[in-house]
Amino acid sequence: MPEPTVIVRMKEDGATGPLRPCARLFALRRFSLTFRGERYLFTGIIEGVGRLAARESIGGDVRFTFNVGNLPFDNVQMGESIAINGVCLTVIAFDAGSFQADASTETLGLTTLGQLAEGAVINLERAMRPTDRLGGHLVSGHVDGLGQVLSIHEDARAQRWRFAAPAALRRYIAKKGSICVDGVSLTVNEVDGEGFEVALIPHTVANTAFSATGVGSAINLEIDLVARYVERLLGEGARA
Repeated sequence: MPEPTVIVRMKEDGATGPLRPCARLFALRRFSLTFRGERYLFTGIIEGVGRLAARESIGGDVRFTFNVGNLPFDNVQMGESIAINGVCLTVIAFDAGSFQADASTETLGLTTLGQLAEGAVINLERAMRPTDRLGGHLVSGHVDGLGQVLSIHEDARAQRWRFAAPAALRRYIAKKGSICVDGVSLTVNEVDGEGFEVALIPHTVANTAFSATGVGSAINLEIDLVARYVERLLGEGARA
């Protein structure tokens, strides 16, 4: 199956004179987002909630069997990418209601999959197609770090969830920016010295694994991809 490339082209604005760092960014002729050999991307909009059916240790790695729950699954293919709690894994076997995927020791150590228990509720999203709407934000499925649920408070019909984030990631988290938590695209409401806060509407809680997540739970975090590219581009501009 051909793998799509996501490319954003930006034309030069024709302005003369020195460019400020932000102007230099947008004056690039071509800004190409390439993700590990042009792999698939996700949107952070959860398509189904399933469960971990089994895990088997094989030579130090783990082979997972996931029940797909209500995930649309009729045209799945071998080698397809599926995000499990925000972690991109490859389908190596499947039947009508489940699929198997292998996870390396690195993936197990850097994500919550290493501590995922059989029966655990999981968020599922299949890789987006070039024709899909981008309902959330661009998500690679490569987790940047682990966080923790610090508190959950009711706020009218919504809930306010506060998360701890590793110090190395906090610089990329901005108020009203995007962040991916356990595969879910969320908007940051507030940031502080420990992490950040989001507001979850009833639909999000009911239709994701957040319904089975509580205070103290570990969560996978992926920062907005654009933040990393902006940092690199501005850094290169400063050295130019």
